[in-house]
Amino acid sequence: MGSSDESVVAVIMVGGPTKGTRFRPLSLNVAKPLFPLAGHPMVYHPISACKRIPNLAQIFLIGFYEEREFALFVSSVSNELKVPVRYLKEDKPHGSAGGLYNFRDLILEDNPSQIFLLNCDVCCSFPLPEMLETHRRYGGLGTILVSKVSAESANQFGELVADPETNELLHYTEKPETFVSDRINCGVYVFTPDIFTVIQGVSTQRKDRANLRRMSSFEALQSATRSISTEFVRLDQDILSPLAGKKQLYTYETMDFWEQIKTPGMSLKCSGLYLAQYRVTFPHLLANGDGTKSATIVGDVYVHPSAKVHPAAKIGPNVSISANARIGAGTRLISCIILDDVEIKENAVVIHSIVGWKSSIGKWSRAQAGGDYSAKLGITILGEAVTVEDEVVVINSIVLPNKTLNVSVQEEIIL
Repeated sequence: MGSSDESVVAVIMVGGPTKGTRFRPLSLNVAKPLFPLAGHPMVYHPISACKRIPNLAQIFLIGFYEEREFALFVSSVSNELKVPVRYLKEDKPHGSAGGLYNFRDLILEDNPSQIFLLNCDVCCSFPLPEMLETHRRYGGLGTILVSKVSAESANQFGELVADPETNELLHYTEKPETFVSDRINCGVYVFTPDIFTVIQGVSTQRKDRANLRRMSSFEALQSATRSISTEFVRLDQDILSPLAGKKQLYTYETMDFWEQIKTPGMSLKCSGLYLAQYRVTFPHLLANGDGTKSATIVGDVYVHPSAKVHPAAKIGPNVSISANARIGAGTRLISCIILDDVEIKENAVVIHSIVGWKSSIGKWSRAQAGGDYSAKLGITILGEAVTVEDEVVVINSIVLPNKTLNVSVQEEIIL
């Protein structure tokens, strides 16, 4: 068991452009991890949580976006949080465990005693210091953050069974066809550096099998087209499942909120969860106002300092307003994300919607939806530079960038 003053590093997996297809049209303009939730890029929230880890030496972001897409963000967040953040670009996808192993020399540079591994598209309270303390007490190879979900939704995730007394991971299966457990893998882990030996073992086994296998010409043809690279190692199937029940892995259950951010609808829900968390963590980021000198604020609302909001507007709950947005008199905003340089004109209404960069919504117009965050058209999305003219209603629709709407639409995808 390591002492409390040993250094710790954190690794956040950010994926790549081919992974964010369900996030379109919002990911057409910005890398998904940089899409703002509650006024900050998605990946900022786990980075900020890592800052609370005792003796944190460094944070690595691993993905296969171009480095230039992350350069400005990495520089600014490093300066703001006073912790070194570094982006590492994969030459090709190596899998969640293979990506970690690919950069093992850099990750082990500071001789860390523990390594956190987080997925960028996870929204939770990130109880990392508590996890670390519990992990050290267990004395195992790794500890997994888990959460209880409904039995109906559990098969969308990695389901697991843990010993109710020791919390040892006994069984793990990724997205099973039949119900296994209502406890799921949250995509947040802490490991000892021995995890690299385990990953190397999987890769070596794969190489050995490939060398020993005698294949017919047909099998050789098949393997040439679909063989898995020996460097591609999945954390779930290749590491967690085989090690379950071997007194190597343990669980830490969170009782707070947890969601996965796969779609724009879920990003709107998660923005609201982070805004609610600000009441405890960063109350100074939340707006307030009673309609006299500033807009009427209801519930949790974030307004960027450069945004202009008319005192006669009514905002909230769950509203995030980004840089240089202009919100006119008499507007009503509920459960929405307003991105940079948007203009919402007088008496417009925006409900359960995301309004893209440089878009405008005309006077007496509405952009709204039913607010089913998991449905394809559960929220209304306006891509970049969309113009909704005066007195036009857009309901449960997705509008791709650079479109002008002069007639009302409902449950449509405007290409």
